[in-house]
Amino acid sequence: MLYQGIAAFVLLLLTLYFISRALTLDLSIDFMSQKSGFSIANQWLTGIDSQDSRWAIYGAGTFNTVRLVVVGIILATLLGVLMGVARLSSNWLISRLAAVYVEVIRNTPLLVQIIFWHTAVLLQLPRISENVNVGGIAFLSNRALALPWPQSQGLSGVWVILLLASAAFAWWIRQRRLTEEDETGRSTHANAVALGSFLVLAVGTYVATGLPVGIDAPTLTTSDTGTQDYLGGIKITPEFAALLFALVFYTGSFITEIVRGSIQALPRGQNEAAAALGLSGYQRMTLIILPQALRIMIPAITNQFLNLSKNSSLAIVIGYSELFFVSSTIVNNAGRPVPMFTVVIATYLVLNLLIAGGMNWLNRRVQLANV
Repeated sequence: MLYQGIAAFVLLLLTLYFISRALTLDLSIDFMSQKSGFSIANQWLTGIDSQDSRWAIYGAGTFNTVRLVVVGIILATLLGVLMGVARLSSNWLISRLAAVYVEVIRNTPLLVQIIFWHTAVLLQLPRISENVNVGGIAFLSNRALALPWPQSQGLSGVWVILLLASAAFAWWIRQRRLTEEDETGRSTHANAVALGSFLVLAVGTYVATGLPVGIDAPTLTTSDTGTQDYLGGIKITPEFAALLFALVFYTGSFITEIVRGSIQALPRGQNEAAAALGLSGYQRMTLIILPQALRIMIPAITNQFLNLSKNSSLAIVIGYSELFFVSSTIVNNAGRPVPMFTVVIATYLVLNLLIAGGMNWLNRRVQLANV
């Protein structure tokens, strides 16, 4: 008891000391409103330069993180589910290839994978002067992958509204056909009919509004100084691609095992009963197995989504201008580390709470109702 009392007293003194130090710190963030004095690469839809405020630069870095995390979560989920099902395939080659993928990627440090994709793969592509031209509308080099991108023109806003209305109508059709399927026991092909209805309406409204969205194709240009670059379209830089590939493959390997374990946790009789009813392998997996396995896998997959979000900060090693990289540059520029990293912590906290909140909502939706 004596030692515990001494330890508690020392802990109290340390706590009081750090609180007193914190009270003397200047935690104001007024410096963020000043001109940044630097710009960032890997911008998309922002157009921020050195004349903008530090808040603007920080916002651009945050946007880079958000788009990386959103795209990474979607692709990692698709890859994880696909490889998780492949791990249970009766085909020996497919199941072994999936197992090799998991064991190799899962047991290799993420930082090493990021550097590998960036240095050993993407930077080894042809130089921009020797780029790979794909039909004159796409270019591949170690500078960037330039792709066509939609370009608004005319009644694009009206078409987007009609597109949303078409999606709502297609969803209504799907629900009606699912209800009919439950009442009659006959397949109504609800998903296929809903998707077909949406596509017909989307194309019809697109033509009716006068083709409101065009395609902005990239072109290879040469400046007066002889520097070549891509103009138009969208550019996917090696830094973004390397980070995305590494995060997707790394996180996907963990999701693969979560999916496999969740499916195997279900009673075998579920699959056998579905087969006895004459359901195909695809129907058994999408209608019987995966919906039940979701109740098991969602909490664990949520952790992987949060890990992907936090692991995006490793982008600093290859110079991708995401949240942590930009904040570090601001610290070097303004010399205010404590308030700056307080803002960084708050930003990551908000981003991860949004991810966790969305997944918790989904988890509640798929749980069995209390009887």
